[in-house]
Amino acid sequence: MCRNIRQLHNFAPPATEDEVTAAALQYVRKVSGSAKPSQANQAAFDRAVAEIAHVTRHLLDDLVTTAPPKDREVEAEKARARAAVRYGR
Repeated sequence: MCRNIRQLHNFAPPATEDEVTAAALQYVRKVSGSAKPSQANQAAFDRAVAEIAHVTRHLLDDLVTTAPPKDREVEAEKARARAAVRYGR
């Protein structure tokens, strides 16, 4: 998986539309191999981002779990700690 795409399921509060769209954008960039499409491909690129964001929102809305929701700040602190170990900070 692309390192820039973050887990969005089972957080309190739930993922925002901006987070879902950002994940869709990262996915389309990865699959297309292009961070900025040409003018000829811009419409297809934008349409793919919108469709993937839409499907992702449906997926997140339909997933069920018995686990308690994760706290965003706690998870962010864990990620910072892992990065500190990984990059020696």
